[in-house]
Amino acid sequence: ILDDMPPWQGGGNMIADVTFERTVFQPPPNRFEAGTGNIADAVGLGAALDYVSRVGIENIARYEHDLLAYATSVLAPVPGVRLVGTARDKASVLSFVLKGYETEEVGQALNEEGIAVRSGHHCAQPILRRFGLEATVRPSLAFYNTCDEVDALVRVVRRLATRR
Repeated sequence: ILDDMPPWQGGGNMIADVTFERTVFQPPPNRFEAGTGNIADAVGLGAALDYVSRVGIENIARYEHDLLAYATSVLAPVPGVRLVGTARDKASVLSFVLKGYETEEVGQALNEEGIAVRSGHHCAQPILRRFGLEATVRPSLAFYNTCDEVDALVRVVRRLATRR
């Protein structure tokens, strides 16, 4: 089926031969890959994989799990915070709402302190509605985050909680 499909774009590397009379395309998959490949991203991906291999994926998973447990333990007691998705073994992502605030307000307050989160429906309306919500604030934790950064997030949320 791929041999019968025409290319959808034109560019280098996808053409085997070209004349004024005809164009001969490379066999799939190259016939669908117009232009020079993204070499810089491939090199970057290789470096990232080397780095993760040196650190150790098990070490990363353990650290992120522990950081999530810490974040959950310090965020949950904040008055007005409702954590959503609190399974024991899950990805290191928090999801929460703060009583009296739209999620975008919380996200903006965190952004003003240099803390990046997502706020909104996260393209997951069905599951959010199952929890009776339309939106959440979603900080994602990674192995380069620290407990101090979690504490900074909690300070902002706690400050907001005392205002309303």
